[in-house]
Amino acid sequence: MPTSSSTLLLFGATGDLAKRMLLPSLYALHEDGLIAEDLRIFGTARSALSDDEYREIAREALDEYLPEDRKDEAKIATFLGHLRYQSLDASTLEGFDDLAARLGDISGGLAIFLSTAPFLFEPTIRGLQSAGLAGENVRIGLEKPLGNDLASSRVINDAVASAFDEDRIFRIDHYLGKETVQNLMALRFANAMFEPLWNANGIDHVEITIGETVGLEGRNAFYDETGALRDMVQNHMLQLLALIAMEPPADFDATSVRDEKVKVLRCLRPVTAEEMVHGQYAGGAVGGEVVGSYTDDLGEPSDTETFVALKAHVENWRWQGVPFYLRTGKRMAERRSEIVIQFKCVPHNIFAERGGKLAANRLVIRLQPEEHVRLMVMAKEPGMDRDGVTLREVPLDLSLTQAFSKARRRIAYERLLLDLVDGDPTLFVRRDEVEAQWKWIDAIRAVWSKEAIAPKSYSAGSWGPSASVALTERDGVSWHE
Repeated sequence: MPTSSSTLLLFGATGDLAKRMLLPSLYALHEDGLIAEDLRIFGTARSALSDDEYREIAREALDEYLPEDRKDEAKIATFLGHLRYQSLDASTLEGFDDLAARLGDISGGLAIFLSTAPFLFEPTIRGLQSAGLAGENVRIGLEKPLGNDLASSRVINDAVASAFDEDRIFRIDHYLGKETVQNLMALRFANAMFEPLWNANGIDHVEITIGETVGLEGRNAFYDETGALRDMVQNHMLQLLALIAMEPPADFDATSVRDEKVKVLRCLRPVTAEEMVHGQYAGGAVGGEVVGSYTDDLGEPSDTETFVALKAHVENWRWQGVPFYLRTGKRMAERRSEIVIQFKCVPHNIFAERGGKLAANRLVIRLQPEEHVRLMVMAKEPGMDRDGVTLREVPLDLSLTQAFSKARRRIAYERLLLDLVDGDPTLFVRRDEVEAQWKWIDAIRAVWSKEAIAPKSYSAGSWGPSASVALTERDGVSWHE
């Protein structure tokens, strides 16, 4: 297979993801000269559009979603020249031959980005096969959701595997394209100070929070069928957990990194009923704006969870006895994605008799809205100390925005699309990872069903049900807020 594909095919090319993320990302890569000048970008969807009509849709998307300082009319015009369009109903085989004819010569390699409804995965794969668009020089990127449990995930993966070898399948988790997530590996494995403490001897607990202030955002049917556990925990949060907890890989390559991640996922202990909380937002206020409940937004009663908090354990030598607290929800107090590594206290406080009080070190890795790495350390307040020693927690900050102020800030899909075109699978998810994640998630849902545990109500604009506070405080831990 060529190192880099000469043609990119976008399924779902008129959808929200394409407009908000894919087209702006591809333009940014074009603007910086990171994709070949002769790269052909084909969009396909059910709408009957000409090339020029699709280019106008793309122009409108760039106008709406590109930052003002990125808009260069000359470069936008040359980027739009890359775009072509072919309508297709992916639910039937009819039309795939026309798509192949429109693509023409793909001997230079074809990269496919498949962002469609789950029920279209199988017919789309069959159509690609029937039209000769699944050969050895074709790789495919799969946007979630890839099923809603282990069984349905296997059906989709089997369908894709019938046409594509595993090394040509790129399962997308956009969190892995975030710069700060990649910096997590650099923090661990490029700095001698952290790795000796990165275990049960040095770490008390780990928290992972992904909070959203938004509600359904027009995804009513999808979200009500999916819920927070499958929408956020099964993919993003478990991938973050795996990166935090994995052993050092031999190399920074796809096989080494993913081998270590899947070991962690297979070591996850099943969660008991006492170690899980799920909830659904009621009415409240977010950012000073009054908002309705989930059922108000949905328009009908539902028991779908919009919040999940879990206490997870990785059952291996490195992490024995260290709890990983996971929390995610909609209509939360603020938009925030972060990882908190809480280290253990020093074994003896030499300042105690002089009034010095200690707090354990804490490493905070913020993924959004801003990106930074902050290490909280103890320092002595200046003074003559005649009334005792005063110790205070102070931050050592690495603001990625400031430290790399001259570097172009990129959204995750820029990196992932470029890696898909270039054929680098390191930041994509392998099948055995996906199945290990689903196995753990299915066990949680089985407990909810068996115990008939209904979602607990929480006010919009809060940090979730009070039971999620109790989940940590039983262990003497408070959520980082």
